[in-house]
Amino acid sequence: MVMNKDEEAKQQQILTVAHRDNQRGMNALAYFKVHNHEISEDMVQTAFLKSWNYIVKGGKIEIMKAFLYHILNNLIVDEYRKHKTTSLDVLIEKGFEPGTDNTNNIINNLDGKMASFLIDKLPEKYKKVIKMKYMQNLSLKEISLISGQTKNAIAVQLHRGLEKLKLLYKHV
Repeated sequence: MVMNKDEEAKQQQILTVAHRDNQRGMNALAYFKVHNHEISEDMVQTAFLKSWNYIVKGGKIEIMKAFLYHILNNLIVDEYRKHKTTSLDVLIEKGFEPGTDNTNNIINNLDGKMASFLIDKLPEKYKKVIKMKYMQNLSLKEISLISGQTKNAIAVQLHRGLEKLKLLYKHV
């Protein structure tokens, strides 16, 4: 459907008034969502262009403000969905320095070795259940089936073994 000059002028006037009335609020919403002035202004302008294209193609808009905000919200969603990549060079220019800090891994390994060493100093019945529970990741039920003891007895041995292990750890 092609508009005649009068209809086009009328629609231009409606869109101009809508721009004047809604541009500020739309810019504020877009900036609040994307935190970038240039991108938010581009999205608002794109919303008006899409509205104009819709009108030119013969589309009818009942409530201009709602239509504009609907288009803007769709553009915001599209912006969120864009895959944003940042190159390592850009990050380095901004001051980011990649590094490897293995301190936590080293500390965890040393603590694990110390715990394993201390577990070996426990009485045999505690050492056995603690190794099954914490080194082999077996459940109480599995330990119970293997050892032939009740789950309750295993739980008590684990508790007592951990208490003895804590005492050994404090003395090291």
